Amino acid sequence: MNLDVFDVDYFIEQTRGYVEVVKDLPAEIASREPFKVDCSKRKGHFDYVETVLPALLEHQYISLTPAMNQRRDRNPAYAKASYCQGCYSALRLNKNVESKAVELLQAIPKPFLSLHLRFEPDMVAYSRCSYTGLSSKSMDSIEAARREGRKVLTGDAARLWRNRGKCPLTPSETAFILQALGIPTNTNIYLAAGDGLMELEGFTSVYKNTYTKSSLLTHEAFENMHGNTKAALDYYVSVNSDAYVATFFGNMDKMVTAMRTMQGLQRTLVLSRRAFANYTAAGLAGQQLAKAMWDAHREEYVRGRGSALPEYCFCEFKL
Repeated sequence: MNLDVFDVDYFIEQTRGYVEVVKDLPAEIASREPFKVDCSKRKGHFDYVETVLPALLEHQYISLTPAMNQRRDRNPAYAKASYCQGCYSALRLNKNVESKAVELLQAIPKPFLSLHLRFEPDMVAYSRCSYTGLSSKSMDSIEAARREGRKVLTGDAARLWRNRGKCPLTPSETAFILQALGIPTNTNIYLAAGDGLMELEGFTSVYKNTYTKSSLLTHEAFENMHGNTKAALDYYVSVNSDAYVATFFGNMDKMVTAMRTMQGLQRTLVLSRRAFANYTAAGLAGQQLAKAMWDAHREEYVRGRGSALPEYCFCEFKL
């Protein structure tokens, strides 16, 4: 848990009876180095009971890097209840960050849509995708962010990768899809995004009522914030927005969509990069592409819940 962002005392209080949480380690443990268990690189749905529990029983004290996807179907009801309590009911921002988040939320014209747009240099470099039509400044930024072993894919490998939906949507592609979904161009849009977003004019030239943290907060307040606080503000605003749209289903998107679902806020949608890639690869453009993108999102858009709701919800269980 990030101590600079979340209310730790509230978390401890709300999880009491589910799991014991302490701020300081007992002296006999604190003097030892924990046994490191890294689950972050595991593929598919990860089972903690099979992999982590034996290490915990053997070493008693472990440092855990969590897995992105976890199996929960085999967990007992009380474990599922503890998971839900910790991830939803027990999580809230600390008072300092929350006051900034409330100030930001109040400054946004209503109603508004929160858009989590990902097209930063490191994001694009990591994807290994190639793009045409980007400015030389954007291309230089991408190259500067590219690390060894992250060379741009070419040929059949590049086409397969893109058609699997692995390439981030550009701001102009995002604007096209939102128009295809019938979202008016005069919609108030809060841009939940990190620093260094590239090619933004491709979006703001279409959706002109676009707002950011830097445009709504004072220069001094914005400059004094570190990255975690900025992300926390985006999270708070997105959870409390009239509608939420994500161009990528990363950690923040999973948290926001799940929290909105728990609160009954159903206007939540994750755009399909796979559908856009496949239809453009098939040669669709203009109105044909717009219709295809509407069809691809129709069911989730009409339901208004997108990827937020799981097939089943186990948070009804109480200890």
